[in-house]
Parts: sequence; C-alpha cells; structure tokens
Amino acid sequence: MKILITGAGGFIGKNLCAHLRNLGYTDLLEYTRETDRGLLEEFTKDCAFVFHLAGVNRPGTPAEFEENHVFTSELLQCLKEHENRAPVLMTSSAQAACDNPYGVSKRKAEILLRNYSEETGADVYIYRLPGVFGKWCRPNYNSVVATFCSAAANDLPLTVNDPEAGIELAYIDDVVEEFTRALRGGVKKAGNFCVLDKTYTIKVGALKDRILSFREESCRLFVPDMCDPLTSKLYSTYLSYLPEDNFSYPLTVHADNRGFFAEFLKSAGGGQVAVNLIKPGIVKGNHWHHSKTEKMLVVSGTGHILFRRLDDESLTVYQVSGENPTVIDVPPGYVHAVMNTGVVDLIMVIWANQIFDPQNPDTFKAGIDE
Repeated sequence: MKILITGAGGFIGKNLCAHLRNLGYTDLLEYTRETDRGLLEEFTKDCAFVFHLAGVNRPGTPAEFEENHVFTSELLQCLKEHENRAPVLMTSSAQAACDNPYGVSKRKAEILLRNYSEETGADVYIYRLPGVFGKWCRPNYNSVVATFCSAAANDLPLTVNDPEAGIELAYIDDVVEEFTRALRGGVKKAGNFCVLDKTYTIKVGALKDRILSFREESCRLFVPDMCDPLTSKLYSTYLSYLPEDNFSYPLTVHADNRGFFAEFLKSAGGGQVAVNLIKPGIVKGNHWHHSKTEKMLVVSGTGHILFRRLDDESLTVYQVSGENPTVIDVPPGYVHAVMNTGVVDLIMVIWANQIFDPQNPDTFKAGIDE
C-alpha cells in the first residue's frame, strides 16, 4: 500500500512516518520541502492514501501563507489528472476559525479539499488541530509546550505574558493514532471536520508551572503523578528536550563498612524505591515498622531475609539470590533483617509504600534473634 505523506519532514510527519513503519507500512512516499516538485506528479499516480501535512505557519511575510492553499491546489490537481480517488487526510488548524492571514489560508485549503471531494467523490478528512506537542517538535517556533520544555530542560527562563490564558493541546502520539485509524477507515466526525478523541485544556501559567516542576522534582528524586494523562505526556515531552549530556544525575549514597544505601525514586502517591548493597557476611536491618511496608528484590548475590513477629520468638527465613529473582513482602509488625551469605556483594532493590520522613521514620530497632 503506497501512502503519500506531504510535510513528511515536519514534526507531525516525522512521528507519523515512524509510527507507520512500526506498523509494517513500508511503501511511504515522503514529500518534504527539499523534494523536487516533479516527484509530486509521480507520487500521486497510484498512492492509496494521502496524508497532507505540509503547510506554512511561520513565514517571513503574511503573503507567504498563500502557499498553504496553492500547494493544496497543486496536490489535488495531480490526483485529478491521474484519476486517483485515494482518500486525503489534511491537517488544518484551530486558527482556521480566525481572520488572520494564517487562518484565512487554512480555510481556503479546507474549501479546496471539500470542493475536490464533491467533484470527484473521494473521501476527505479535515482535522482542525489544536496545539500539538510531543517529541521532535521545534522550540521557539509555534508550540508553547516545546518552547517551555526546551527552556526548562536547558535551565533557561520561561516567559508568560498572560498566565490566565487558556490553551487546547493534543499529544502527538494520540494524533498519530487517530490518523492511523483514519487510514484504516475509522474516523470520528463533527460536521465537516474530523475530531480527536483526546485533547486537553490548561492555562498557560499552569502549564509553565507544571513543566518547571519536572526539573525541580527530579532534583529531589520525585517523578510526577503518572495517573494524570496530561502530566504524563508533558513529562515524556520534557525529557525529550534534555541535552544529551544531561540524561544522568547522581544519587546520595549513604556508605559504611557494611555497604551502602541510596534512595532512587520517589512518588507522592507511590512511595519510594531504593538500592541497598550488603557486603559478604554482613547483616542489615534488625528493625520493624508500624505501618510502613516494603517489597524486597535481590538482583545480585545470595542471602537470607529473616522475619520474626514482634510478639513472637519463631523465625521465618527466605533464601534469596539474584539468579532466582523473588519478591519478598515485608509486613508491618515484623522484625526483619537481611544477611549476605555469599562471597560477593548482595544488591537489592527495595520499594516502600511511604516516602522516608526523618521526622517520622516509623522504623524501630529490634534484634531478629531477641
């Protein structure tokens, strides 16, 4: 199946092409700004579907917006000359409802497409997109999310003129998924336009604060609330703007002759994760908790995890090793300890349902063999 994508080198085009290839579509006819115009004639001969994503949105002069409907006219004329009735999906903009030069040019392109459909009977799908954000979007261009994420990731100031102004957003993966459904014949329409299933509204000031929080919280090992779809998608986008020499950050390591302990990850609603290294022959723990619970996973080395209920003398012992990954639950009210019985370091990952609070640690010393 030959699929023509105009604007294939742009933000949406790159993501769409990558997604289509992942789905097994290999015959993609990618038309970019650098493509010879003569190839448009060839590409429109027998393509089975057209994604018309090309457009001018930041020209040097307002007159250059005319290219939006001029190129659309050329594309449709080529299809007509080849009597190719392939469906055409076109990305328009919410700005098409406005009377600025960009909006007028997008409206003209929409009218061309609707007239083409009436004349030829070809299916056309017009999406008036809100602000689309995600990886590979150019900052300081036409996406406030890209601009904010790039600034935050590079420790640059973020400027907001009207923090109370509302903005409608759509995430690139959701847009691409919607376009893929259209390719397969499933579209959702409202009047003359196709609509996205998932969009989000947020005030510009709140958007700025949320993106800045990603930078600030990572310094404290916190991850955002991934249960909120917009926050999760903004966080993924923010990470895509990190400089390549800034993907890493050190942990605070608490080390002594027994090994070390380092907190790794914290979440306001999901507790925390830490790494514990225990030297051979060493026992760590010998404490219990009122409400704190833990899950322990040995990823390297061998050892024993021992339990004794606080009001009992009997021991329960679990043999653990990195070669046989096993999760061990630590219930409240049980004294517990970890013993490295091997000849190499024992390394374990520990999840706790509470973020450690030094003012209220809920950790009380008691010997496992008392």
